[in-house]
Amino acid sequence: MDLDRSTLIAYCGLPGVGKSVASAYTAEQLSAERYRSDEVRKRLFPDPEYSDEETAATYDELLSCARSELEADRDVVLDATFRAKRFRARVAAVASEVDAAVEYVLVTCDVDVVRNRLESRTETVSDAEFEQHLQFKEAFEPIERDHVVIDNSGTLEETYRQIDRAVL
Repeated sequence: MDLDRSTLIAYCGLPGVGKSVASAYTAEQLSAERYRSDEVRKRLFPDPEYSDEETAATYDELLSCARSELEADRDVVLDATFRAKRFRARVAAVASEVDAAVEYVLVTCDVDVVRNRLESRTETVSDAEFEQHLQFKEAFEPIERDHVVIDNSGTLEETYRQIDRAVL
C-alpha cells in the first residue's frame, strides 16, 4: 500500500466466493470506508430486477461514493463482481482522477464450497444463488490488470492470512 496517498481497493469475483467477508476484513484493518454493490443496489432499487440499467446505476453510485471518500483522503474498499472490464476500467479512472493508488483483488473459491455456502446462507443483503454463480462464471471477463488472487476455499483464518500478506 502507498501510505502517501489514499488507496482504492476493488474486490472482484463471482457471486458467493466470499468477497464480502474478505472486503470487510480489509476495510476493518485499514479503517477504510467500504461500499458493497449489493447494498448500493438495494438502496437505489428496493426490489431489484438486476437489469443492465440497474447495474449501470449501481456502479455509477458505487464509484461516486468511492470518489467522495478518496477526495477526502480516505482509503476505500469496494465489493462488487466487477465482472466486466469496463467496470474495472472505471475504478482505475476514478483512482487516477483523484491521484489515489488502486489495487484489484480477485477472490476465488472452489465451486463445491461456493455451492455449500450459498445453500446454507440465511441473513444476507445479497440475492445471489448458485445459479447466478454459474451464470457469472460464463460471463466473467478475464482481469487484464495487475491483481492479487485470494483463495477463499478454506477457513476464514487462512483467507485473512492471505489478505495480510498480499493486500495489507
